[in-house]
Amino acid sequence: MNNYLLLGACFLLGILLRRSGRLPDNAAASLNGFVVHISLPALTLTYVHGLKLDTSLILPALMAWAMFGIGCGFFWLAARALGFSRATTGGLMLTGGLANTSFIGLPMIETFYGPQFLGFGILIDQLGSYFVLSTLGILVASLYSSGRSINAKSVIRKIVRFTPFQAFVLAVLLMPFEYPMWLDDLLRRLGATLVPIALVSLGYQLHLSHVRGKAYALTVGLVFKLAVAPALILLLFAGVLGAKGQVLSVTVFEAAMGPMIGAGIVAIDHELDPPLLTLMVGVGIPLSFLTLPVWWHLLSFL
Repeated sequence: MNNYLLLGACFLLGILLRRSGRLPDNAAASLNGFVVHISLPALTLTYVHGLKLDTSLILPALMAWAMFGIGCGFFWLAARALGFSRATTGGLMLTGGLANTSFIGLPMIETFYGPQFLGFGILIDQLGSYFVLSTLGILVASLYSSGRSINAKSVIRKIVRFTPFQAFVLAVLLMPFEYPMWLDDLLRRLGATLVPIALVSLGYQLHLSHVRGKAYALTVGLVFKLAVAPALILLLFAGVLGAKGQVLSVTVFEAAMGPMIGAGIVAIDHELDPPLLTLMVGVGIPLSFLTLPVWWHLLSFL
């Protein structure tokens, strides 16, 4: 419940700040920069460093990669059929193909499945969602942010220079070493700024008046993210790969989370239809509070 209150309060504060005119016009860009260069890296350095890797966890970690790949294919086909612009297509690939497996995902796992499954959630989030965002997500954002041909070297350079990706590599290298208590506390406090600042930024950029012009793309994006994508992950993992039990249930449950806030921030930073992206996150996350109990009930039959 506290997470819901924080989400709603920060989002509302962002809207109120925009309407008050107390912040400069480029405030959202500054907030997004803080999230990408400080909050996300701190979160990655904290949780990737503490992961205990095991071969039985390969499938949960692969979920985000599979869903992002399926999402890219789905929205590419949708764009051809429905005439979406390049910016809209790229934005939907990021926000429709990546789930909010941390701030929403972890509390939801604890609520519906118990704290003993939080390790799976962290694994899915760090080796899945955030690693995909730091690599393939940056690639897609770069490809769709410009109509020009993309130079492979410049894209690779962009991925390598992406601060969360650098943090991921550093966290893996530091796994054998224990953080000093002061450093661990510092990283956790900085990582905890991700959700409040990101949601204030998204609320600041949200214009509900844009729904009229974005309703069709928004509907396609949210139907895929909240219903089609988790159903395809269930079909792939259970029907094709033979996964079963609670690990399968938690993995599909994570796939059913609302759009990833970090993906929205990165996509907006690349100017991939910011009005649509703020709607995807701003509408998708509250809507997921209604769809997630349905998914939990359906998965209980597995």
